[in-house]
Amino acid sequence: MPAPLSVRPGGATAPAPAGASYTSALTLLASLFFMWGFITVINGTLLPHLRSVFELSYFQTTLIESVWFIAYFFASIPSAKLIERVGYQRAMVIGLALMAGGALLMVPAARLPSYGVTLFALFVIASGITLLQVAANPYVAVVGSPETASSRLNLVQAFNSAGATLAPLFGGYLILGRTTSGTAVAGATLTPAERLADAQSVVLPYLIVAAVLAVLAIVIARFPLPAMGVATRRSGREERRGQSLWSHRNLVLGIPAIFIYLIAEIGVGNLFINFVSQPDIGNLTHQQASNYLFLLWGGMMVGRLVGAFAMQKMDAGIALAIASIGAFVVMVIATFASGQAAMWALISVGLFHSIMFPTIFTLGIKGLGPLTEEGSGLLIMAIAGGALVAVQGVLADACGLQWSFLLTAACELYILFYALWGSKVTNPIADAPADPDVFA
Repeated sequence: MPAPLSVRPGGATAPAPAGASYTSALTLLASLFFMWGFITVINGTLLPHLRSVFELSYFQTTLIESVWFIAYFFASIPSAKLIERVGYQRAMVIGLALMAGGALLMVPAARLPSYGVTLFALFVIASGITLLQVAANPYVAVVGSPETASSRLNLVQAFNSAGATLAPLFGGYLILGRTTSGTAVAGATLTPAERLADAQSVVLPYLIVAAVLAVLAIVIARFPLPAMGVATRRSGREERRGQSLWSHRNLVLGIPAIFIYLIAEIGVGNLFINFVSQPDIGNLTHQQASNYLFLLWGGMMVGRLVGAFAMQKMDAGIALAIASIGAFVVMVIATFASGQAAMWALISVGLFHSIMFPTIFTLGIKGLGPLTEEGSGLLIMAIAGGALVAVQGVLADACGLQWSFLLTAACELYILFYALWGSKVTNPIADAPADPDVFA
């Protein structure tokens, strides 16, 4: 078991003295990973539902997800500033409150119903998740030995995937399973009255989500997490003087790696139900297809658990290269095959995608020393790459949904390049020694 956190100069963290325990703190953080994974993947069932309610094109459908990920671009830097001002614990509470408020906004969005209010509500939820991401990912990554950072983050990210795995079942039952569009065959036309009735189905799920987030915010507010003071941040600014983020190749190339990976992951997750519902692929209703989406995200959970243990002994770059090759192969199959072969190829990509985000993240911040927080913020901002899923929507409208997955295959090739060459550390900075006196 690794030792608990103490604060490094600059607000970064370092292993605290041996013998103390932070298991309960990491368990609580795992619940945050679970919730933002759960809420993000609800979109996978929400999007085909909204496509039917508002009669959207593929571009308009993927634009909903683009708004979600644009929030990462706009909220990442303000999130970092907020954390510096109020501390990690209060920032997490604020993030959960934002998410709960956005979930409640889905109620008037459904009552109207309004495409614009829906976009705004999702933007608010995503902004809250961004705040949690900026705080939690680097916190977990720097705990314990740097050599096992990828292993730790994969382990905690498995809880993110657990939430993502359960979300399609939740959304499939409470959203798609209670609507005309969700239980109809592909291509069915809804009357205006049916679309209006279908829009109301999101009220109960998002009220449940808001209640859970509110409870979690109260728990976080009362939990004794490590505190980071103004004095340590001032010391960190002096230490960082003369250091440049842009001299670290693993970070500079890791930012586009995160950006490009998100295009691949979100494109698959958001278009999955529409893809496997097609007559020449799975010939399923949207509700039935949501059960297979459960398998896609379940594969990510299993892959992260396996990766967490494998990367205690395996080089993280090699593991990432193997995963990217596997992902490329199955995406080519999904693009050119048909029927069950194409459907199962797309399902299996979750297994290969599983370790990519946490592994790229830890490789990207490796060797940054006192620059770790700034580098982490840039990597989290790169999650905005998910907004470019709208590009795949344009390709799907122009060339066909199946052909659009060639974009995903191309993304896997950049990840392979990063794993084999781009992730190599240049100009590493030694970590500052831990100061146990600032652990609170």
